[in-house]
Amino acid sequence: MLSIDSVERGVVIDHIKAGKAMSIYNYLRLDKLDCAVAIIKNVKSNRMGKKDIIKIENEIETDLEMLGFIDPNITVNIIDGGKIIKKMNLTLPRRVVNIVKCKNPRCITSVEQELPHVFNLTDAERGIYRCAYCEQQAER
Repeated sequence: MLSIDSVERGVVIDHIKAGKAMSIYNYLRLDKLDCAVAIIKNVKSNRMGKKDIIKIENEIETDLEMLGFIDPNITVNIIDGGKIIKKMNLTLPRRVVNIVKCKNPRCITSVEQELPHVFNLTDAERGIYRCAYCEQQAER
């Protein structure tokens, strides 16, 4: 069985939908960190069947809204002394800014490049976001 050492101090991003760890790795720009980062894919999970986990051996600033937008079932654990000192359960944020871009070529954000890309949660049950300017549905 594969064994990954526990984190003494850092962040563990857990309950990631299987196959989504690399997109989170890229969104958080974890390749720019000068510390150990472990991506564990397709781990057996009683709750999810399979899941991904990212372990970061350092404290980092995480954009919880962005993580909640990608997958609201993710949990973020802050580790110190080998123990979880803080556990954060995420939710879908009501509004996201500059996390995704509007795909509508007629949207004002296509013409006015300096405008922020703002999406509002319009259907929490289905996780649907729409552009604040043109109502185009966001691709998650």
